[in-house]
Amino acid sequence: MLQDMQNGKKAAGRAGALDYWLILATAGVLFAVSVICVYGMFYYKLALVEQLPPAEKAAYLNTMNGVIAPFIIGLILLLGICVPKRLLPASWLYRFAAALTVSAGVLSWRLDITAALTAVLAASLILQLVVLAMAVAGSRRLHFEKSGYWVRVGSSLIHLGLILFVLDLLLYRHLVLHLFLFWVTTGASVLGMVFCFYASAVAGIFRRRENTQP
Repeated sequence: MLQDMQNGKKAAGRAGALDYWLILATAGVLFAVSVICVYGMFYYKLALVEQLPPAEKAAYLNTMNGVIAPFIIGLILLLGICVPKRLLPASWLYRFAAALTVSAGVLSWRLDITAALTAVLAASLILQLVVLAMAVAGSRRLHFEKSGYWVRVGSSLIHLGLILFVLDLLLYRHLVLHLFLFWVTTGASVLGMVFCFYASAVAGIFRRRENTQP
């Protein structure tokens, strides 16, 4: 029994360390993406890129796309790891991450990088919808750093919003789908943050509603 407890503590320690590094990596990538976007926006305005000849304007846009592309790819791969860690133990998560990376590489080689990234995002989206459904159902089989029903639901919604946000970046040329994804992303992210930051208040509201029902 003592050995089982020690093994459980080691597994929990590995899972906690993995969560820590995934959070740091995701925050670092999102910060880099934000800096590049803000720089590109101000440079576009101050350098009057809009007034440049079409060839020079296209060259600027291609350059900025090339700068931000590695960070978007990194964010997508991180999402591909962050989502299944709610469902899989750490030992299986490494195997899943390796399989996901190899699959993305094969798709990129056989088709193109956009198809590979879209496939990774689609797999992440399906898994995240499963995680969200399990969190709403109150499943105890999910692995979360924090406990509490509304915190878990909120975290699942925030991750869903992040996946849809990146998917929206890939599908921005499709105007109707772009607007739909934008509003779903906004709703999921805002609702998720409300559930996470005000979990006690949300739980209190539902308790009061249950008590007032006849």
